[in-house]
Amino acid sequence: MELHMITPDLQIQYRDYLERDEKSSHTVEKYQRDLKKFVLYLGGQNVTKDLVIGFKENLVKTYAVNSVNSILASLNSFFQFTGWQELKVKQLKKQHQVYCPEEKELTKKEYFELIKSAKEEGKEKIGLIIQTIGSTGIRISELSSITVQAVKNGLAQVDCKGKNRQVLLPRKLVIKLSHYIRKERLRTGPVFVTKSGNPLNRSNIWREMKRVCHLAGVNAKKVFPHNLRHLFATSFYKMEKDIAKLADLLGHSNINTTRIYIISSGIEHRKQIERMNLLL
Repeated sequence: MELHMITPDLQIQYRDYLERDEKSSHTVEKYQRDLKKFVLYLGGQNVTKDLVIGFKENLVKTYAVNSVNSILASLNSFFQFTGWQELKVKQLKKQHQVYCPEEKELTKKEYFELIKSAKEEGKEKIGLIIQTIGSTGIRISELSSITVQAVKNGLAQVDCKGKNRQVLLPRKLVIKLSHYIRKERLRTGPVFVTKSGNPLNRSNIWREMKRVCHLAGVNAKKVFPHNLRHLFATSFYKMEKDIAKLADLLGHSNINTTRIYIISSGIEHRKQIERMNLLL
């Protein structure tokens, strides 16, 4: 029987492959992180289909369906690279979600409460980050595209997953960011940086958002960068009802991905079924 050992050298080769395939740095890190989970589970054993299935079953006990499927996609990508096709496993089947659970949906009221609390507590930077993501729909990994020059132009050039798109910055956002740039004496590069001048990373932003949640009295489970992107998507779709244009704005190549962003809230869904008036 052919041995399938995941060595440190093989992991490095896989990383090089992902980078040559022009995967975003976020995707490369994510795939590597998921692969390390599997390597830790193996404990030095030779990879077999039974072990892969066991890993999948172990994930189901710990993670939500979407997270399990995301990790399995990373693992299948690795098996594709190594040529170990027979080790690939199927993702979990999931029923299409009709509405967003109320406990997970960030409302506009809560969004503005976050901004208000950040301002009152002197946390200008995180308040502006929340408004930048919320009013443009960019990914957290694309925040570095909001540069001093982009603010001057009112237009950001965003590169993600091998695709380039233009993101218009609302006039009020440009005014707010221009004031911040002057205050921080920034001349070039990303607007949002650390004290040492490096672009903020995901963990920095996540941590600050959680602090603002506490101040605003908003459920922390609702507040993370991607939920701000969802708020942008639902707000735009309610106004325009144009899913193709929304897909372009979000940088989606598949409209089915965009559909996930515009599912109605649990509150709206409840109102809709009440209006059907099918009870005596």
